[in-house]
Amino acid sequence: MTKFYLQEDKLYVSVDCIILGFKGNAINVLIIKRKFEPLKGERSLMGGFVRRNENIEDTVSRVVYDYTGIQNVYMEQVGAYGDVGRDIGERVVSIVYYALIDMELFDEKLEKENNAEWVDINNVGQLILDHNRFLDDTLKLMKRRTATRPVGFNLLPEKFTLPQLQLLYEAIYQRPLDKRNFRKKLFDMDILEKLDEKDKQLSRKGAYYYRFNKGKYDRLLEDGDYFSL
Repeated sequence: MTKFYLQEDKLYVSVDCIILGFKGNAINVLIIKRKFEPLKGERSLMGGFVRRNENIEDTVSRVVYDYTGIQNVYMEQVGAYGDVGRDIGERVVSIVYYALIDMELFDEKLEKENNAEWVDINNVGQLILDHNRFLDDTLKLMKRRTATRPVGFNLLPEKFTLPQLQLLYEAIYQRPLDKRNFRKKLFDMDILEKLDEKDKQLSRKGAYYYRFNKGKYDRLLEDGDYFSL
């Protein structure tokens, strides 16, 4: 077989994954302590090198599954980062994705196996290399996406209450939202399905569970309307 590009420099391509979850009233990111050199023991995002037989999305899915035990999650590319000196180990171009997961599905035994922990995005502290930049860029992108697309629902269980949903969006936007206006926008879009069940953990009266209805959302787009929260 003829070999091409022999005169070109070789470099590594990696993916770094910002794995985000929602619990209580905070967005959390999964952080590990690196098990290998360089920078062994330092705090890092999840990552892995693209294998010869993998598409980039396959690498992302593999990394997310290895660290969470969850498949078929919402993922989106943030960007490519290729500054010459960004990795002290080798010349590495990193393609960054974020993944949104339901933390109730997280395989907790992987937390110990991978030397990982969930950290509030407001209290991350210093990460290795340019990983803080990755996280900052991800949070900016996620705010833009959640304003016009229902991607935030990927951080919730299949059924959720309206107070849970509002806490989620307040955590994403980093500011309080007017309850009446928030619910009016939701009900005007008609993308939620009210269930007969109630969550009575916080009050005797309880709060009804809802479910995101993708069919209604698709029809909303077909009719030329748009999602806005």
